[in-house]
Amino acid sequence: MTNSTRNIAVDAVVVGAGFAGLYMLYRLRKLGLSAKVIEAGSDVGGTWYWNRYPGARCDVDTAMYSYGFDEKLQQDWEWSEHYATQPELQRYLSHVADRFELRSDIWFDTRVASADYDEQDASWTIRTEGGDTLHARWCILATGNLSVGRIPDIPGLQSTSLPVYHTGNWPHEGVDFTGLDVAIIGTGSSGIQAVPEIAKVAGHLTVYQRTPSFTVPAKNRPRDAVEYAELKKRYPELRRSLYAGEIYGAGEPLEPGSRFRRNVAVADASEEERRAEFQERWDRGGGHFNGAFADILTNEDANEAAAEFVRTKIREIVADPEIAEKLSPRGIPIGTKRLAVDDGYYATFNRDNVTLVDLRDDPIAEISDHGVRTESSERRHDVIVFATGFDAMTGAILKIDVTGRDGEKLRDKWSAGPRTYLGLMTHGFPNLLFVTGPGSPSVLGNVVCHIEQHVEFIADMLAATLGGGRDVIEAELAAEDAWVERVNRQAEGTLYPRANSWFLGANVPGKPRVFMPFVGGIGLYRQICDQVVAEGYVGFERSTAARPAEAARG
Repeated sequence: MTNSTRNIAVDAVVVGAGFAGLYMLYRLRKLGLSAKVIEAGSDVGGTWYWNRYPGARCDVDTAMYSYGFDEKLQQDWEWSEHYATQPELQRYLSHVADRFELRSDIWFDTRVASADYDEQDASWTIRTEGGDTLHARWCILATGNLSVGRIPDIPGLQSTSLPVYHTGNWPHEGVDFTGLDVAIIGTGSSGIQAVPEIAKVAGHLTVYQRTPSFTVPAKNRPRDAVEYAELKKRYPELRRSLYAGEIYGAGEPLEPGSRFRRNVAVADASEEERRAEFQERWDRGGGHFNGAFADILTNEDANEAAAEFVRTKIREIVADPEIAEKLSPRGIPIGTKRLAVDDGYYATFNRDNVTLVDLRDDPIAEISDHGVRTESSERRHDVIVFATGFDAMTGAILKIDVTGRDGEKLRDKWSAGPRTYLGLMTHGFPNLLFVTGPGSPSVLGNVVCHIEQHVEFIADMLAATLGGGRDVIEAELAAEDAWVERVNRQAEGTLYPRANSWFLGANVPGKPRVFMPFVGGIGLYRQICDQVVAEGYVGFERSTAARPAEAARG
């Protein structure tokens, strides 16, 4: 932390130093532009800096959950296992920051409070909570889709004397649960990863489940040296297939018929063929499961066939039939919430030191100084862990007080739901750009792949705009309206809106229920973006500021 405030001018300010912010800084430098990255954490990493809970690891094959922009980087770096843990991902991002000498342009331990657009000189003034001021032509929000943790408003929580933690903001010194009576509230992806690890050391673990989640085995394993050497030879081919939406990760074969999503409908397969395909995907492990048939996310009967296969597996794994039934999701199409991958989650409920409390039958009434009181009883605990997710997609963006043209607040414009063009910009806020913003594929798939595509699109658009003697970019209102309509229409053609998921903001009381990601997939999205570029960045108005930006320097 600095002892005095800073007041500087740069070409661009980037908010966030995770995968998106680091690559954005790298590309801005390549354009010859000056930039500063503002990061709330004490180091790079973004999501992987804050999420340090037991069991935190990538749920996509890490060989592809990595940068592809530098061939030497991907050839030099070696991942130790298929689904890397948080410490290894943090080391990777730290290595990238050092390798490309990015740290000198990153302000750590600094939070952005506001960003205000100056119409007279078409620039942004960004102010931090510590009183720093930055003036920039462009403001680029690389704030992440899952970076604002959310804890429900439960009576007694603010006054309890018990230690309380959230998986999305974990203490860097760690938490020792050895022998303790632990409560974990929430069974989404973070809870599914944390439960087996905490259960191994806790005296007792009580899992408070509101809604059961579908999860499939990760089948994680160390990287085989021979296999990895072959994978490195195929990186260009694998990257092309990933960007085309043909594969989910490096473990997915490329042969026709074995791609991530098969072009066969459930109805066109026999019962035996269905079971065999589901079983093969289950045995292989990872997020490939939903690609077993082409219509799993669009046809109710097809989806139910996949869901029932997983429920059968739960009944096979969990010894107590009553517990197995409570862990089995019903009325929620599989895959319409992000499909989790696990390392022994269901089997954990066979342990003598693990108890499941179904909050649908017995809701939480209060957090006390002793533990958790439900409507039926009070259970004593030594510590409480919340794995209750995030204010996703828009939370980190709207946490900043953003003011655009004519004094319009971004939070007011998005009061009924986010409105963007391609997930990149919103009308009325010139030169404000989002990396994997709402309206882009973002969280539906390999986020790093989506980040790279967005950063490259932004960098290329800035280069083309500056090369044409212009320096102001804004999404056209008609293009924005058409894109929002398309995103909604595309989602309505699937089963996604049937689930009360964070994709819809349903986990945050009062948040508009709008499906936020683009469900068409990265392949289609890239085709759309390529066409936008081919037509001279159609949908973006590019112009020249009335006069050069003037800002204090120091």
